[in-house]
Amino acid sequence: MTKVFVGGSRAVSRLNSRVKERLDNIMKQDFMVLVGDANGADRAVQRYLAGRRYSNVLVYSMDVCRNNLGDWSTRRHKAESSTMRDRRYYGVKDLAMAQDANCGFMLWDGKSKGTLTNVVNLLNAQKKVLLYLSPKKLFFTLRTLDDLPETLHASGVNDVARFLSALQVRQPLSPGLPSIQLG
Repeated sequence: MTKVFVGGSRAVSRLNSRVKERLDNIMKQDFMVLVGDANGADRAVQRYLAGRRYSNVLVYSMDVCRNNLGDWSTRRHKAESSTMRDRRYYGVKDLAMAQDANCGFMLWDGKSKGTLTNVVNLLNAQKKVLLYLSPKKLFFTLRTLDDLPETLHASGVNDVARFLSALQVRQPLSPGLPSIQLG
């Protein structure tokens, strides 16, 4: 069964018709949706799927599930430091979704480090990502990490290296080295 990691930025809290159309295609194919429990894109996706009474959904959370609008099954994760509630803490469940998924559909505000991390994790695992850049209302299909700088440039980022550096993303030193890694 195909599993799609659907996630995105907390700043993306509404889904437009083009994003809903892509979610409809996922539902028509009866793909399993792996979604997080955060506010923003996760909650908006959950709201849409619950409204359509779509049942093939698995919600990933940390110790406590913050949002599960469709009363779906959950997969809870633990981190070494349960007192931390930062990007690294929630990144534990995000990495699990990237590992469990066959592909990804990310809704990005153009700023979120967490969403960009999910894109990189999926690409590092050689999984295709459909990236929706919310501010520009554009879709990009990324098949390899080599597609990321070009996508960022096409989305309006003039200095890709500086942008990735500001997000603490390091590019390989030479073309033969594998993958972009987050610092």
